[in-house]
Amino acid sequence: MKDMILESPAFQNGGTIPRKYGYKNENFSPPLNITQIPKETKSLVLIMDDPDAMDAVGKVWVHWVLWNIPPNIQEIAENSIPENSIEGKTDFDEFGYGGPAPPDKEHLYIFKLYALDTELHLDKSSTKADLEKSMKNHILTESKLEGKYAP
Repeated sequence: MKDMILESPAFQNGGTIPRKYGYKNENFSPPLNITQIPKETKSLVLIMDDPDAMDAVGKVWVHWVLWNIPPNIQEIAENSIPENSIEGKTDFDEFGYGGPAPPDKEHLYIFKLYALDTELHLDKSSTKADLEKSMKNHILTESKLEGKYAP
């Protein structure tokens, strides 16, 4: 089985995330392309976080949690979410996408995509921790996309 691939037409893996996707700018979620999703996938989960925030705020900062993404999807358009998918709570204490907002220096942001063998039955107020707990033992494969953003 080939590995699932997560890419963005807006930036290369490891490249710079354009300004308009930043929290203090337009705060648009970037467009994402997904390929090679396993046939047995029942839903997809996307988590975006900032591990570099550990130095500045003492924890990995959660920017976006999105679950029950349909498994037949190939693209998540800019500033949108797929039909029937659910956005949870971020560390901005908001629902939906919260773009990069490094308080100190350039940070690395990681978009992690998971293919699951089930749909998740979670409340909209669920957090990354709730999501990770409910995904346990249901992950078929995962992929990631990384981007950098400076203040």
